[in-house]
Amino acid sequence: MKRLTKVLMDGDNGLNIMYAETLDAMDIDWSHVRPIRVPFHSIVPKKQGVPLGQIDLPITFGDLANYRMETLTFEVVGFHGTYHAILGRPCNTKFMVVPNYTCLKLKMQGPCGVITIGTSFQRSYECEVESYEHASAIIASEELTVMKEGTAKEAPDSKRSAESFEPTEGIKEVLIDPSSSEDKVVHIDTMLSSN
Repeated sequence: MKRLTKVLMDGDNGLNIMYAETLDAMDIDWSHVRPIRVPFHSIVPKKQGVPLGQIDLPITFGDLANYRMETLTFEVVGFHGTYHAILGRPCNTKFMVVPNYTCLKLKMQGPCGVITIGTSFQRSYECEVESYEHASAIIASEELTVMKEGTAKEAPDSKRSAESFEPTEGIKEVLIDPSSSEDKVVHIDTMLSSN
């Protein structure tokens, strides 16, 4: 089994997430993925996610002298992420992890003493920048799609003459001079405030 090098330990997340592209990179047969269509929330901000399925995988922390292995259940998702996997509360619970976010360390009990897993502040910063850029690109593409849709709705009708003026909804006709016999009117929006 291949090693995952970019894993996010998210103690606030109630799921373990594995990306489909990570499974493919690890050469894991998709016949091991159990179908499940129960939606989840909070992984993608303001959106509901639906997994492609679930898979049980052995996860190991430590080295040859002192290691611990447990089987975790992952929700397999089809969208792209900047990590290989996200390990949430189920992982923390099963391994009885004690996180220290200030020092970027995880500690857990192994058969030969405490196992300490850590990273550098530089690596953490690089991952954070990559995640931010990925999220910004997604938001920008979604905003661009919304703007395109809005622009298409507001675009002038090509069949209409540029000189013609056709009142839209919410327009009221008001006589310019009520005492005059001429029926000259002006069109005023009914949504204007009185101020």
